[in-house]
Amino acid sequence: MLSLFPSKKPIVIDPSKEVVIYTDGACSGNPGPGGWGALLIYNDVRKTISGGEKNSTNNRMEIMAVIEALKILKTPSKVTIYTDSKYVQQGASDWMHKWKKNNWKRGKDPVKNEELWRELDAEMNKHQVVLHWVKAHNGHPENELADELARNAIKF
Repeated sequence: MLSLFPSKKPIVIDPSKEVVIYTDGACSGNPGPGGWGALLIYNDVRKTISGGEKNSTNNRMEIMAVIEALKILKTPSKVTIYTDSKYVQQGASDWMHKWKKNNWKRGKDPVKNEELWRELDAEMNKHQVVLHWVKAHNGHPENELADELARNAIKF
């Protein structure tokens, strides 16, 4: 089976690959130490990833979870992302298009976390991505796992 996860082999373009990703971010204080986590599912392969920062915000960690999950994919894919962050879901699905047209501004003010939104935009453009919002802490096993990964990755 062809793996979608990183290797030293050249990228083989295969847009028929379908990947499901669950992401979450967490922060102890806001701002404060933060963590992010993601579960990637491709066929019967499940891969978890996580990371964190000593000083961050919950919104930054939510965006980082999606960015890092997309970076793992080595071939252009159909990607369905589930997030419990309306900030990420609406930002990536609705607001980002307007921000780009307005030179990354919200009215007269710069977009918060602009560098992460730009990175997310670049990663999303490599794939066919659909984002869905799921209610947090609602007993959904994959979302709960992403939450656990994020909380465990908080760096104090």
